[in-house]
Amino acid sequence: MIREELNERGVYMTRIADMDLKLKTFMWDYRWRNLGEIAPVSRVKPLADCRVALVSSAGLVAPGQEPFDPKIKGGDWSWRSIPDGIDIQSLTEHHQSEAFDHSGIEADRNMGMPIDRLRELAADGVIGSAAPRHISIMGSIIAPGRFIRTTVPEIVGALTADEVDVALMVPV
Repeated sequence: MIREELNERGVYMTRIADMDLKLKTFMWDYRWRNLGEIAPVSRVKPLADCRVALVSSAGLVAPGQEPFDPKIKGGDWSWRSIPDGIDIQSLTEHHQSEAFDHSGIEADRNMGMPIDRLRELAADGVIGSAAPRHISIMGSIIAPGRFIRTTVPEIVGALTADEVDVALMVPV
């Protein structure tokens, strides 16, 4: 189990020094990418009028969908469409990383894809509506070139087709 501690901002953080040797070596040797600055985009309409989609890296899969493939070198860069009306607990987790405790997502899939919380926000009028589908990808893609070139444009196309105003990124 990886030890976490509360930092000065009240956020739980794992320290590399507390990781096992395998994870520690991975973290030190990983070729981190710097994508540079990304210009912020302002919303044109109020959040209460926006259609919101979730994009989660929890590796969740709906019944009948192919699981993410842990054997793909560099990570599975594909994506899954998760219908908004789904019973969140029916999703199965296929995240391959050993770098985090999976028990939270196992107990409540909303920890990795908070569809139920998004529906509550829509019911309360905080957002206009939830999108008809949400996006699930695999985290721990250590060779992200194919993901950036192929998957990201596909996801953007799907969200555009669904007339999504806001995509909430849920990193796992």
